[in-house]
Amino acid sequence: MKVLMIAPACDGEDVGEAWVAAQWATLIAERHELTLLTTYKRGHTPMSRQLPGARVIEWQEPAGVGRFERFNSLLQPGYLPFFIRARRWIRRHRAEERFDVAHQPVPVAMRYPSPATGSGIPLIIGPVGGSLDSPPAFAEEEGATPWWQRLRRLDSWRIEHDRLLRATYESAALVLGVAEYVPEFVSGLRVRRFEIMSETAVHDIPAPVDRAGRSGPVRLLYVGRIVRTKGLRDVIRALAELRDVEVRLDVVGDGNDRAACERLAAEVGVADRVAFHGKLPRAAVDDYYREADVFVFPSYREPGGNVALEAMSFGLPVIVCRRGGPGANVTDACAVRLEATSPAQLAADCATALRRLVGDPELRLRMGSAGREHVASTHLWSQRAARMTAYYREVAAAGA
Repeated sequence: MKVLMIAPACDGEDVGEAWVAAQWATLIAERHELTLLTTYKRGHTPMSRQLPGARVIEWQEPAGVGRFERFNSLLQPGYLPFFIRARRWIRRHRAEERFDVAHQPVPVAMRYPSPATGSGIPLIIGPVGGSLDSPPAFAEEEGATPWWQRLRRLDSWRIEHDRLLRATYESAALVLGVAEYVPEFVSGLRVRRFEIMSETAVHDIPAPVDRAGRSGPVRLLYVGRIVRTKGLRDVIRALAELRDVEVRLDVVGDGNDRAACERLAAEVGVADRVAFHGKLPRAAVDDYYREADVFVFPSYREPGGNVALEAMSFGLPVIVCRRGGPGANVTDACAVRLEATSPAQLAADCATALRRLVGDPELRLRMGSAGREHVASTHLWSQRAARMTAYYREVAAAGA
């Protein structure tokens, strides 16, 4: 099939959405005739050199766009010039060549219209997510959230009033969403077809880790950016309720809430049981997965949560929140899913879940084994690509 992929950020040497888009591009290029519309960062290897087997149409990212990483990843100021260039390219070439399907896998957030809208090419959007609001009770502790992150609140208004954005979703042949909340978010639109698919996956299952017979403190692990919404404060508060339990928490990652979490650990008297390791290379992160006994990641505003899939692939039971991607990507056999209504409730429920898992080594092993099996059967990139190929064929057969 001839596939037109639209990915404003696509870079297998980067992280986040750019890395995710590169996985899609690489896998689809192995199966179909791919034309990729994208940009590349200054100083990075262009995708045309990373993916020589595909036709890559790329533009250099505008100067200054990537200076502030988190600001750029949220607001994507480079999207408008990319949109204009990509739309012009599609209009200029649609008369001389035919594409069976167009697919725009990124941005994941549901606030960006597609340049393929109205092109006559059957369009697949997603998997999309984001745009989750925080539960109101968490708002006070998010007071230090940068102003650009608070602009997420405009997403609901835009999906209702932005004509081009509405047209993108209403004209798409298929919208893929990361979890059940996505169709609720676009419920005011006439979406033609909706399916659920996580926006990320793992490439393979690591060798099994033998955790039977371990002694000493039960090793808890958190991996991810340290921002309020990802729930590390709630884990630390949970530890304060487990003073009679022998545990240790390793925190891998960094972010603007780290200092607050370090202060909180000292205030509640668990600083001696929490180790902050900062951002680490991939190989070092994998070592922490192997050394851990329980993975705890109660992020309450998470569209994907690939770290939970990684943890399960290493045979770890996981503790996640029910809302968003992590809760959608697991089963009760391999995960404890928590509600998130208030910081006090989340910390208390996290403590209950931890006490149960810490006190039952056999349960940890059973859940860890179930997690490995679940990832192997459901969350491999090869399975994502096969499923996407099936969608391509269905959409192309149905027409624009």
